[in-house]
Amino acid sequence: MTAIRAEFAAEVDRLAELATRSAGVTGAGLDALEPAIRTAMTAVGARLLGDLLSLDAGYRGPRVDCGAGHQAGFVSYRVKTIDTVLGPVPVRRAYYHCPACRAGVVPRDVELGVERTSMTPGLHAMVAHTATVVPFAKAAGMLAELAGIRLSTKRVERAAEADGAAARAATQAESAAILAGRVAPLPPAGDTRPDMLYIAIDGTGVPMRPAETAGRAGKGPDGRARTREVKLACLFTQTSRDAADHPVRDPDSSTYLASFEPAEPFGALVAAEARRRGAERIRQLLVLGDGAPWIWKLATTRFPEATQIVDLYHAREHIHDLADHLAFIVYDPAAWLAERLADLDAGDIAAIIHAARAYPLVGTKAKDLNTKIGYFQTNAERMRYAYFRDLGMFVGSGTVEAGCKSVIGARMKQSGMRWTIHGADAISHLRCQDASDRWDQIWTMIHNQTNTA
Repeated sequence: MTAIRAEFAAEVDRLAELATRSAGVTGAGLDALEPAIRTAMTAVGARLLGDLLSLDAGYRGPRVDCGAGHQAGFVSYRVKTIDTVLGPVPVRRAYYHCPACRAGVVPRDVELGVERTSMTPGLHAMVAHTATVVPFAKAAGMLAELAGIRLSTKRVERAAEADGAAARAATQAESAAILAGRVAPLPPAGDTRPDMLYIAIDGTGVPMRPAETAGRAGKGPDGRARTREVKLACLFTQTSRDAADHPVRDPDSSTYLASFEPAEPFGALVAAEARRRGAERIRQLLVLGDGAPWIWKLATTRFPEATQIVDLYHAREHIHDLADHLAFIVYDPAAWLAERLADLDAGDIAAIIHAARAYPLVGTKAKDLNTKIGYFQTNAERMRYAYFRDLGMFVGSGTVEAGCKSVIGARMKQSGMRWTIHGADAISHLRCQDASDRWDQIWTMIHNQTNTA
């Protein structure tokens, strides 16, 4: 340790001399001085870290447990270069080999969190956080420019996707534990219990590589799919209304979940998150959606006690579609549309259906009319908008629609992007954790899961 301190002090003295020589230099000199000092200090830090790690080479006796019930024997010391937040650091470690497993065992790698990777946990987190916000190539550039860490675009991509997959596995383990009753979320402290918990659900397409959509029907001119749907849930609470008596979402209360899995396993994740958010202690639970059948099946199965509400703005789009369908026969289409929108705001779905049935249509027109009316018949109980408003409830799913754009679209639907399911699922999960302000918690979960694996 004395030698390490001496080296560090010598480098500090060198930098102080450099700063003294540059005293009084104009801004142009400062532009050169700042990165020079940063580079030098980073290099000193890397050497200091390497020296500290070399104090323990990981020798744990002639034999160690291989982790599979066998004994691995010591072979030799081997050097591995580890990328750290300070730059590359060579580390000398004891290497063991298990004849039964035909695999190497390096206890020091496990202790340092670099088993099967050459990045430290700290650098992994830095890379993942950067790649969560911007495309992989730009993330590599930002790491080089802002932190002096040079990694290839492909390495950034692989590291971020691996961490996203680990975060997904940690979240699924947490969800399973909550649903099984092995983990009981703590209630909020004091009198902070919210009044209502909303679960807004939607889906959006993410552009995929051709192999991920092979054989799937799509909406393109050739009938082939080019996207895969990611399901997104936004959970938030409400405890108050504003001066105009409109509901107000509690600040910083939104959390997000995304998944490419079918509705049933996605529903399990949502149910666990609702419990974690205190659904069992909330006075009123609500589910908001756009009318897609899978959303209401999920809601009915997982949250039978919840009030279900179709997003008002989607319902209005269906009113416009209905009005367009009847415009050729209605005397005053504009007036008819205005009256139906008023009926919708009042939650009078029976009046909408009656008005639409007033015109004798036949053939395809009649069949299409039945389909359009069926949307309102199916969702009539979910469209009692005047009643919901009187109770101070939200009637729009704008939070999750905004999430589809900001959480998913802003990162994953940029020009030219084509994803694999694995990559898109990993990055979408990291995006949700970041948007939910759970970044630190999810890295703790990953660390704990790795240590108990």
